[in-house]
Amino acid sequence: MSADINKLEQIASQVRRDIVRMVHACQSGHPGGSLGCTDYFVALYFHAMKHDPSFNMSGDGEDLFFLSNGHISPVFYSTLARAGYFPAEELATFRKINSRLQGHPTTHEHLPGIRIASGSLGQGLSVAIGAAQAKKLNKDNQLVFVLMGDGELQEGQVWEAAMYAPHNKVDNLIAAVDYNGAQIDGPTNQVLSLGNLRAKWEAFGWDVLEVEKGNDMASVIAGIEEAKAHSGKGKPVMILLHTEMGFGVDYMMGSHKWHGVAPNDEQLQLALDQIPRTVGDY
Repeated sequence: MSADINKLEQIASQVRRDIVRMVHACQSGHPGGSLGCTDYFVALYFHAMKHDPSFNMSGDGEDLFFLSNGHISPVFYSTLARAGYFPAEELATFRKINSRLQGHPTTHEHLPGIRIASGSLGQGLSVAIGAAQAKKLNKDNQLVFVLMGDGELQEGQVWEAAMYAPHNKVDNLIAAVDYNGAQIDGPTNQVLSLGNLRAKWEAFGWDVLEVEKGNDMASVIAGIEEAKAHSGKGKPVMILLHTEMGFGVDYMMGSHKWHGVAPNDEQLQLALDQIPRTVGDY
C-alpha cells in the first residue's frame, strides 16, 4: 500500500505542475482550489473509481464523477489527461480560442471525461442525484461521485438536493465538499458563515464522514474507501474534505487571493521549484 501511495503522490505532483503551467500560459484560471483538490482527484481516478478512459457518455457499468465547482477545471483536465482520456499535450491549449479545454467544462466541446457543463454553482449535486437514480433504475451497481466547493453551499439549490437524496434513499451517491474555508471574496466564515456543516448534512439525513487531512494522500484514500463502505445502506454519503487552498505552492497556500489569479513568470518558476517533475511535463 505504501508503494501505491507513493505512486499516487508522484502523479499528484505532476498534476500540480500541470495546473500552474496551464493557468500561467493563458494568464487566466483558478489555481487555488485546483491545487487544494489535487489529491482527491488523483485518489479517485487512479485508485477508487472504476472508469474507462475510452469514454462512453452513458457510463454504463462505470463509476461516474461530476465536478460541480467547474472553475477548478485545471485539476480536472490534468487528471483526465494523465489518466489517459486525451493526450497531455492538449493541456497547452487551456482557455485558448477553439480549445476543448474551456475555463469551465462544457459538453459541446466533446472532451472525453466531461459529462456536464459546470461552473454555474449549485447545480452539480442535483445532476449527480439524477445520474445515481438512473443507475438504480438500470440495475447498475456502480457509484456516482460529485465534488462541490464550500462557498458553493451558499447556493439554495444545493439544499433542495440535500433534502431530496435522503428522502429517496439515493445511497449509491458519494458527495464531497472541498472544505478549505475560502471563496473568491474571502474566508467563508466572513462572507457567509456555513456554521456546523457536519450537523447540517446529518440533519438532512446524510451519512457524514470527515477527512481532516485532505492533502494527505493516505488519508484521502482511507476516507474515500470508508465512504464506499458506507454506500448502499439507505443513505447518501457526504465527505467533508478539509483541504488548503493552493496546497503545494507556499505563497498560494491558505489565501483566497489565489482563487482566480494566474502566476506571473517569476511566480511560476517559484511554484515549479517547489513541485517535483515526476511523470513528465507536457
